[in-house]
Amino acid sequence: MSRILITGTGLLTPADGITNAELVESLSVAIEKWNAENADAIERGELEERDFPSEGFIRKASGVGHRYVVNKEGVLDPERLRPHLPLRGEDELSIQAEMCVTAIQQALAQAGRTGAEVDAIFLGASNIQRAYPAVAIEVQQAIGAGGFAYDMNVACSSATFSLQAAVDALRAGSAKCAVVVNPEITSGHNNFELREYHFIFGDACTAVVLEREEDAQATETWEVLGTKLATQFSNNIRNDFGFLNVSEDGERHPHELVFRQNGRQVYMDVCPIVAEHIGSHLKDLGLSVENVRRFWLHQANLKMNQVIAKSLLGREPTPDEAPVILDEYANTSSAGSVIAFHKHRDDLAVGDLAVLCSFGAGYSVGSLILRKAAG
Repeated sequence: MSRILITGTGLLTPADGITNAELVESLSVAIEKWNAENADAIERGELEERDFPSEGFIRKASGVGHRYVVNKEGVLDPERLRPHLPLRGEDELSIQAEMCVTAIQQALAQAGRTGAEVDAIFLGASNIQRAYPAVAIEVQQAIGAGGFAYDMNVACSSATFSLQAAVDALRAGSAKCAVVVNPEITSGHNNFELREYHFIFGDACTAVVLEREEDAQATETWEVLGTKLATQFSNNIRNDFGFLNVSEDGERHPHELVFRQNGRQVYMDVCPIVAEHIGSHLKDLGLSVENVRRFWLHQANLKMNQVIAKSLLGREPTPDEAPVILDEYANTSSAGSVIAFHKHRDDLAVGDLAVLCSFGAGYSVGSLILRKAAG
């Protein structure tokens, strides 16, 4: 059986960045106004007074210090608290497709490939901007690719689930040069109105090129030793926005149509699930945790990453063993672990083993065991 290699990665980072201080200032103004407007209902006990944010709370709760967004002005406007996204015509490239093209071009340059050589595109994201036609097919046309393309959504695990789909297609012979792309515009579905959520997410787009070993031309490659996916239903991370909303009888609270979670329960549930998943995946391949040089974990929360790595290693992980990009990028949903891989791999040697792992709503967990093959 042919070995499957990652031959290139790309990253689109939006131009707009927001610090914790800016975010706190914006939400504080919005909350002060909301509490004043609803003072009577709060006094009667019909509503709860909203808590004010703080930079200290953000750091303690998440490890996030900054995030990039596609539009800073709208997010920081206390009267709006969401990005401004000008409506594009049907003859214009969509915003997600535009992000994808930039990230894919970087990844193809690393792989020594052109868009015309791509014959499969797997677009995975926690929120995709329309039902159909698939954004992946729009991207396929934009880069001049052949073959097939489709969208998929497994929330924060969309990248690893897409990567397994690409690996399977290459092994089955239905694709020769596959691209996985993850355009995460999380600012469009984040809840910027509440202290518990406003700081969590940032925007980014990642791309990965995969090929069979005999076809690869890149100077740096990573062999995919194995992939493993698992899901277990939970309502603790949820977003009910969908095409049936307009047909539903009854009135939803607007906060049901954006991201929400029971953070404490997610922490308690997911950390052991992920540690067991990675440990069993390594064992299935005849490998031990001691063989792993680096863990590129889903970038959702600093404490979660530290607990998961500690459970696996039996000790506190070093920043070198489990690098974190939360301080700069925040949680970019499915793109996070790929950003960590993209930015923190140059110092690894040929033969080094590493784990790329995501986890999120579903619950969903996906892992890839990688070995540096050349470079």
